[in-house]
Amino acid sequence: MDDRKKDDHASRRAVTLGLGATGLLTLPGLAYAQEDGAYSEPEVIGAANRFFGAGAEGLADVVRHVFAQFGRPNGYIQGQEASGAIGVGLRYGEGHLFFRHRSASTRVFWQGPSIGFDVGGDGAKCFTLVYGMRRTDQIFQRFPGVEGSAYYVGGVGVNYQRADNITLAPIRFGVGFRLGANVGYLAYSRRRRIVPF
Repeated sequence: MDDRKKDDHASRRAVTLGLGATGLLTLPGLAYAQEDGAYSEPEVIGAANRFFGAGAEGLADVVRHVFAQFGRPNGYIQGQEASGAIGVGLRYGEGHLFFRHRSASTRVFWQGPSIGFDVGGDGAKCFTLVYGMRRTDQIFQRFPGVEGSAYYVGGVGVNYQRADNITLAPIRFGVGFRLGANVGYLAYSRRRRIVPF
């Protein structure tokens, strides 16, 4: 009887130690999943609302749409830009790139041409969600994109740009209008460039 109790006690201890060890192995994984530097949907909606201010109708719906396609971003850019087009267009902008675990932001400029069926002009605030970027210097390259949304006065729009497994989703809210679809790219740089090519 005593031997059985000892065996049961030893078995319980082994199971407890095994579970404890398993728990220790999985805890770092859980901590990484919770602290991987990605922003949650409420955090992004809150930051975008503060950036754009009141009156950006449909902003939360646009953010939810991007989250449904790409999930949680690991960075974002807040900036402003101006653009115009009559068949051939130009876009210039500047802003700051933010990552959760970095206290300082990175200054970013962007510029680029677009060619296609496109008419109009706009001046817009731009809030860009960043996916798949691990280092801030990865932003400094060309990101091709296709825009196919219509811009209305005071409207909100989004398009996607992609390069080297990094996806950018610029959400724009501003005055003016642009209609049509254009194909072009944006080149992100450390300094402002007049020539967008």
